[in-house]
Amino acid sequence: MTLPAVNALVFDVFGTVVDWRSGVIRDGERLNEAKGLDVDWAAFADAWREEYQPSLARVRQGERPWRNLDALHRESLEQLLERFGVDNLSDEEIEHLNRVWHRLDPWPDSIPGLNRLRTDYLIAPLSNGHMRLLTNMAKRAGIPWDLILSAELSGHYKPDEEAYLTAVDYLDLQPAEVMMVAAHERDLEASREVGLRTAYVHRPLEWGPERADDTERPAESAYDVVAEDLVDLAEQLGSEPIL
Repeated sequence: MTLPAVNALVFDVFGTVVDWRSGVIRDGERLNEAKGLDVDWAAFADAWREEYQPSLARVRQGERPWRNLDALHRESLEQLLERFGVDNLSDEEIEHLNRVWHRLDPWPDSIPGLNRLRTDYLIAPLSNGHMRLLTNMAKRAGIPWDLILSAELSGHYKPDEEAYLTAVDYLDLQPAEVMMVAAHERDLEASREVGLRTAYVHRPLEWGPERADDTERPAESAYDVVAEDLVDLAEQLGSEPIL
């Protein structure tokens, strides 16, 4: 497949490029061992992520001023610790847990796929995560972004149109020259409405193996590209393997 107008790919990050759920479970289970806890961290991770969109919506709807994702995650985390009966963590331990979102691991195909894609395209995150979070994540995990883009630059969380159009402006491109890559159809539909090209990446394990069957892969015609993973995306866009 050739899409000659596309010069840059921008990526949703949580769930598309990195496995947020396993990262939260990993750090939580370390706390179980260190603090003698008995928390179901898979359930905790799911509950934390389920607070994500409501937190963003309160900012997007003007109910509260802009706050970055660390601040929003911390508010949700404190409520969840109380809900799950965790009351023996120091503030330092709570803050370390809150920053687990800076320490997430890529899916196995992410770095190989991104390395192939960056030979032909500018590649950057376009995440609701803020600049520091995305930079920390990339440095730790070796994610080979050409630059860091974030909803923070617009002061609007996705799927507000300003988040996408500000990224396009920073790239000095037209919307049709930029492709949004995401595992979430809401993200793709919002970006398509403002003129971006779209690529869906299938991530059935985002919410764990028990819910893998809940994630249906859309029809091939639903987006410009429908890919199994980022290596498959590179194959479909014609980016050659790196020898």
